[in-house]
Amino acid sequence: MFITVFRNRKRTGFDAVAYDADAAHMIDLASAMPGFRSIKTFHADDGEVVTISEWDSEAHAKAWGRHPEHTVVQSRGRSEYYESYASISMSDPRVSSFGRHGE
Repeated sequence: MFITVFRNRKRTGFDAVAYDADAAHMIDLASAMPGFRSIKTFHADDGEVVTISEWDSEAHAKAWGRHPEHTVVQSRGRSEYYESYASISMSDPRVSSFGRHGE
């Protein structure tokens, strides 16, 4: 498994409608990519947004990073949407889980 954590803060006055349309399209595209497992986005009270995507392998995640439509939207993000961001990637993370089933 390969995980990417994308932390970001939007610019003041960014075009939220355009951003939401781009984000929805990127989720649709990513979901159709080979090796895609999941993607979830979380919004903090202080304005930070965190998106976590899971992939079968680093090669799959990198292929998504090079997708032509994704690279266009990445550029738009830097020029129009984001005040700041950080991308954290990890391969073969240690995963512990718990699930209550049947209750």
